Amino acid sequence: MTQVAQPAGSGTTAVRPFPKLNVPEAELTELRRRINATRWPTTELVADDTQGVQLATMQALARYWASDYDWRKCEAKLNAIPQYLTEIDGVDVHFIHVRSKHENALPLIITHGWPGSIIEQTKIIDPLTNPTAHGASAADAFHLVIPSIPGYGYSPEPTTLGWDPERIARAWNVLMKRLGYTKFVAQGGDWGAVVTQLMALQAPTDVLGIHSNMPGTVPADVLAAATSGGSAPAGLAGDELHAFEQVKDFYTKHLGYAIEMTTRPQTLYGLTDSPIALAAWILDHDKDSYEVIAPAFDGRPGGLTRDDVLDNITMYWLTNTGISSARLYWENKLGFFDVKNVTVPVGVSAFAREIYTAPRSWAEKAYPKLVYYKKHDVGCHFAAWEQPQLFSEDVRASFRTLRTGNA
Repeated sequence: MTQVAQPAGSGTTAVRPFPKLNVPEAELTELRRRINATRWPTTELVADDTQGVQLATMQALARYWASDYDWRKCEAKLNAIPQYLTEIDGVDVHFIHVRSKHENALPLIITHGWPGSIIEQTKIIDPLTNPTAHGASAADAFHLVIPSIPGYGYSPEPTTLGWDPERIARAWNVLMKRLGYTKFVAQGGDWGAVVTQLMALQAPTDVLGIHSNMPGTVPADVLAAATSGGSAPAGLAGDELHAFEQVKDFYTKHLGYAIEMTTRPQTLYGLTDSPIALAAWILDHDKDSYEVIAPAFDGRPGGLTRDDVLDNITMYWLTNTGISSARLYWENKLGFFDVKNVTVPVGVSAFAREIYTAPRSWAEKAYPKLVYYKKHDVGCHFAAWEQPQLFSEDVRASFRTLRTGNA
């Protein structure tokens, strides 16, 4: 990828090149030492993952991480991507910025989530900026901006309170304007879904449209019943009943990590002291993602490989962002799946193994300007990472009608 000149700005508005990564070898040696020094628990007392991340999975991960995994490969891939820093609201925001070679490319900002990072989006950079190399039309090209949320990866953690999703959304709108994009579109999943919807609410004349792979579509009565562990509201059937059961399962059986980070993030000292504690915490995000990831460590990889998973975990370790990333949950006061009253055009991808697969009926009610909806029979919470082709196709299709006359 060719690094391109950015608007220079002045003072705190300057856009500066991000230094090339070159982690000291001593840090990688210490990482391997800590992995090998892990004090292991006994095996879980059940034959499945109902007690948590399984010992066999973690020991297989540890063996590979300490002996065969090569961070330098990931480092080289990241160093080949144009990356920058700019100060916004007192934080030095790190971001990828790749401009397409195609004329009339549409500016697009994509936001990652937890426990993700910019590594989630690296597989979709070329398909979206260089679509003709991937069987698509030049008319579907994007100028791509992928920022790191403050406290994640290479965006330093905030030193003051108040960096919640609403503040992040405001910062992203500033970032796009600073890069010269007066009109643009936005995409996100997980935290990125919340931030993207807030961007549309805050600046509906600038944000031409959004796409989400974890949309806010769950009706209030359905969400209340699911989060309380109650019965499904009357009248639910088919995709709606399935979505209710998914949300209920998540809130009643798989929300432990989020409760701890929402209430007591600073308590998670193990995330900064033990690589295996950090890895297990990250793997235990949601049931279906774990079921996609775990097989990679016993020789049955699916859409995500061992290196994919460990690239992301290793970035968290080397940047010491286990706790700083968790604080976003403490700052947040918003729901994930509830309707946000977005009025701009919206595209929705409903992946089969997302935390919940949004039904078309809910998406149509939540988004009065729904311009695209597609349900997939594959794909988990980390859609851009696990299913980059399907994800890229959906993003192109969602924004195809919004391109005429835009910056």
